[in-house]
Amino acid sequence: MDLSEWRKKIDAIDRELVRLLNERAHCVAEIGKIKRQGGLPIEASGREEKVFANVVSANQGPLDDDELRRVFERIVEEGKGLQRRLNESHVAEKK
Repeated sequence: MDLSEWRKKIDAIDRELVRLLNERAHCVAEIGKIKRQGGLPIEASGREEKVFANVVSANQGPLDDDELRRVFERIVEEGKGLQRRLNESHVAEKK
């Protein structure tokens, strides 16, 4: 493939990543709702390490485990931010 074909492939992969990240965010939002209803904290002890272990175990490169972990650390942080925002909007709706 030439450069433009590789870039088109990357663009298609990026669109699929966006779709999957939003699907993951929907799951995170639903989990946040369950946590809120149960009075549970946003952060669950040990859960992040399980997420990281899961993705690292699936890693076949060329990203090394540390690089992949950094990507998922950011994804997890954004998920916690989403849960916080949803909790805040839920509290504001009650007022």
